[in-house]
Amino acid sequence: MTAIDIPALASRLAASNGIAAKADIGTVATSLGLAGQPVAVGDDCAALPDGDGYLLFAIEGFINEFVAADPWFAGWCGVMVNISDVAAMGGRAIAVVDAVWANGEAGAAPVLEGMRAAARTFGIPIVGGHTNIRTDRSQLSVAILGRASSLLTSFDAKPGDLLIAAIDHRGRYREPFNNWEAATDAPPARLRGDLEILPEIAEAGLAFAAKDISQGGIPGTAIMLAECSGVGIEIDVSAIPLPAGVTLDRWLATFPSFGYLVSVPPDNVAAVLQKFSARGIVAAAIGVVTAGSEVAINADGVRAVIRDYARTPLLQLARREEAA
Repeated sequence: MTAIDIPALASRLAASNGIAAKADIGTVATSLGLAGQPVAVGDDCAALPDGDGYLLFAIEGFINEFVAADPWFAGWCGVMVNISDVAAMGGRAIAVVDAVWANGEAGAAPVLEGMRAAARTFGIPIVGGHTNIRTDRSQLSVAILGRASSLLTSFDAKPGDLLIAAIDHRGRYREPFNNWEAATDAPPARLRGDLEILPEIAEAGLAFAAKDISQGGIPGTAIMLAECSGVGIEIDVSAIPLPAGVTLDRWLATFPSFGYLVSVPPDNVAAVLQKFSARGIVAAAIGVVTAGSEVAINADGVRAVIRDYARTPLLQLARREEAA
């Protein structure tokens, strides 16, 4: 195996657009005055206390170029990635609503067909939304409501936890983007069963922190998890399983259709790995949660920092600490 140039890889990751774009979250949250409020901001969903559990509320918007280039898949993703955000927090989706802009009925049709196909596959109803088909460009956003009895959050990774990456390798890239999709031709029953893994982990108390791997890939998602939790993360990139024919560089920049980082106490790692492997999901311990504020990669005794969020914050968000 060719040796990994860790300093060069860290430099490329630190400068990646996928990670840089996440800074927009903190910029907007600051403008809205969201930091430190009772409902934590910076998670995959807003978790709203409700009876003996939580309502989960989230929204996804899509890059115009993506909607224009692959409108059917954009519609599919509108449903799928929202469901993934709910699962990342230990929840189950209830319903989605959408906002669609398009140039006429013909322009809207593939987006709507993609959403309908995903809703049918995952068994989640579309219950309304907003429509404008009298515009000159296609745009899409989709919001979701879910429910959890026990939470996995971005704020509860603890030093000493091991970082597990769980990704469905049974897919392929949806060229030309770094979107790894393993869902559109998978059996619906299997997809629905896979989404039960995270709620089962949460309800069994096997872990308390997790995050959906998003546009920033594994490293960008790790930075967000570390900053929200106030911890450091060391990622052994040589421990990351790769699909056949996929390079490490591209895999680290990949947005998978089913992919999560889970921060797990050492005593529970075997049980968590078994839950994923039992359903054919590739999962491995790829790093460790530490004290500090550095997110770094390493391999073969060489280490390089991708980001020290104490020096260069990304999200600038933290959960409000309740008074004793």
